[in-house]
Amino acid sequence: MNFFMMKGPVVVVFIGVFLCRVLYAVHEVSVSCMMAYEEGGAPAVYSSLECPQWVFSSKSSENLTRNCNFATNQGHREYQEDRVTCNLDMKLPFSGEGAVGEITVGIAAIFDGHGGEEASEMASTKLSDYFFMHVLFTAYNRALPSNRENHKLHSIKSSQRTPPVIDYLSIHPILKEALLRTIQDIDSEFSKEALDKGYVSGSTATVVLLFNGEFLVANVGDSKALLCSQKFLSHHDDEGASLGEIYAEELTRDHHPDREDEKTRIEAAGGFVSKSSIPRVNGILAVSRAIGDVYLKRYGVTADPEITGWRPFTPENRYLIVASDGVFETLTPQNVCELVHNKASKSSSEPVTASTLPEWIIRHAFRTGSTDNLSVIVISDLRNCTEGRCVGRELNL
Repeated sequence: MNFFMMKGPVVVVFIGVFLCRVLYAVHEVSVSCMMAYEEGGAPAVYSSLECPQWVFSSKSSENLTRNCNFATNQGHREYQEDRVTCNLDMKLPFSGEGAVGEITVGIAAIFDGHGGEEASEMASTKLSDYFFMHVLFTAYNRALPSNRENHKLHSIKSSQRTPPVIDYLSIHPILKEALLRTIQDIDSEFSKEALDKGYVSGSTATVVLLFNGEFLVANVGDSKALLCSQKFLSHHDDEGASLGEIYAEELTRDHHPDREDEKTRIEAAGGFVSKSSIPRVNGILAVSRAIGDVYLKRYGVTADPEITGWRPFTPENRYLIVASDGVFETLTPQNVCELVHNKASKSSSEPVTASTLPEWIIRHAFRTGSTDNLSVIVISDLRNCTEGRCVGRELNL
């Protein structure tokens, strides 16, 4: 356990630094560091000299996909601009009444880049670290609403070493707010870099959070999140019940420029939507929301995500799938759910593993003529999510 001491007024928060494993530490955070966060978010904390303890090991930025079932393929494109970030066992520290503990949160995201890989690369690299950072500071600010006044008065005592207490009902809004701020920070940071270096690239962002048997989806662009479910059919002639057909529910709505509300925003900002086979913002961009695309931001393109949140899983839910739009060039959401379900249900001499399922979707999309990059995440054991874990399991058939 490490203890970091800084000069000047301090406040104490308990945090655990998530690298490849969880390490616990108690950090004293200077008032200057808190002010840096409030003024500039996660990027400011990482760059501030007042916050040296937040410079994590480089391993914290690695794409931790080892506990997540995903597949990606360059397809027929010259470059691979898709990126995947997924960790279904992220540990986050929270202090409840009478104890300091941790919660397990799953995060699964696909970033579909366009015009270059720079935006999707930065988004996938920064997501986990920035989300972690925002959870910690958001929890602190919610626990101590008078925090700003304390900064002004410099009246925080260094002897105050009780971590802020978060009641359980506050966790869901904290996670949601942290994710929204993370996406905002990534877009802001990339936009500055793009202007400096002349990047024209952008990226979609479809991010799923999982916590305690519930899920939230944040979407920017036209990648999709799907929930594949199977209804229980009751039988009047006996007491049993059987499973019906699999069916797909889209958890996201594509941000295409010709969608009425998107078109209204674009035109109000002085942009226009071209009337071609593929509607485009100012005749250029085929999505109306994206990270990056800095030269079209003034014309109504935004990185503000649409949220589908928090919803509990039910016994009917079988698979939660996140996929880039290349998959849907040739497959419908219903096709995708049926492919996964049929593959998992099919009798075979060899066991079907959960990791096989995203590969199966990509193979079918490629064979049926998709010309785009292809990326898929499949979370297959949703019943385990109610126990705080959503790790894929082997399907014993």
